[in-house]
Amino acid sequence: MPRIDSFLKVMHQAGASDLHLGDGYAPILRIHGALEPTKHRVMSVEKVKILLYEMLSDRQIKELEDEGEIDFTYTMPEIARFRINMYRKHEGLGAAFRIIPNKIPTLDELGFPEALKKLLSQKSGLILVTGPTNSGKTTTLAAMVDYLNEHMNYHIITLEDPVEYIHANKNCLINQRQIGHHSRSFASALRSTLREDPNVILVGEMRDNETISLALTAAETGLLVLGTLHTRSAAQTVSRIMDVFPANQQDQVRMALSEVLAGTCCQQLVKRADGSGRVAALEIMIKTSAISNLIRESKLQQISNALVTGRQLGMQKLEHHLKELVSQKIITAEEAVLHAENPQEFMTARKEQPAETAPHKTS
Repeated sequence: MPRIDSFLKVMHQAGASDLHLGDGYAPILRIHGALEPTKHRVMSVEKVKILLYEMLSDRQIKELEDEGEIDFTYTMPEIARFRINMYRKHEGLGAAFRIIPNKIPTLDELGFPEALKKLLSQKSGLILVTGPTNSGKTTTLAAMVDYLNEHMNYHIITLEDPVEYIHANKNCLINQRQIGHHSRSFASALRSTLREDPNVILVGEMRDNETISLALTAAETGLLVLGTLHTRSAAQTVSRIMDVFPANQQDQVRMALSEVLAGTCCQQLVKRADGSGRVAALEIMIKTSAISNLIRESKLQQISNALVTGRQLGMQKLEHHLKELVSQKIITAEEAVLHAENPQEFMTARKEQPAETAPHKTS
């Protein structure tokens, strides 16, 4: 048994999302978003190298030594899969392990509203899941693919770096491709995917204007495209896409985006009041003629107001969801303020008006 397995078992048993290994410190776990040192002894350069190199093939060792970092996955069949980034650093090596549960959670188990399922019922368009690092975007996308796999009859192609959740075919044919292993880049893989008869394409990360442009083209041609960005709000998501392109292309991109952007789900993981874990706080935007016009006319500052007026359609602002979670005592007001886009406005509104108490299922 590889020696790393004992560390990964401890990680799994502790309910940690991440494990950090490196020379000069004891292994560190991330539990419910906070780093917690273990009681293991401080690790030496030699110990870390032996422990990590045991996981690598000769080709991977060469890549690590030549490039300075490497991404890959590792599976413990009875425990979980792990996404690993191994890297060279001052005085040796470091590695970050992210746990990927064997079971894909459902949208219901994650506590997502029906509005997200309605978005997925569309046959074409661009749906973006956004949020900061470690906000659960990969898990949300996996749950969305699993929902399609249960309810549709599609050919789904995922482009990931690396492949994380493994999908078995149910009602859909699913082909998963790993960037750097099965294809050179997201852009080249996406260009090829357009010729592979897909109904749905998942783009693990929309990193550059070429990838975003191809994703928009795919959505324009009648495909459903799922993607991610590191943005915190619906308005910021639209702005980020526009900013990727040169000024002389932005009008054209804005027009395309106003037509194909079906919706966004911006999420942040917030600590539960009882300390049992974290819950996703969501901002959801769904395409309407009003939203399309705001994008087309570059009036992004008005999107926030459109989310308020569109609540009957399933839209919601992050602040509204935070208030709802506070009113249900799922999270504390202090924790909510840490994640609100406008903390002062959140606290003022909370004093002036009782929060809504509509039921919300959480994981």
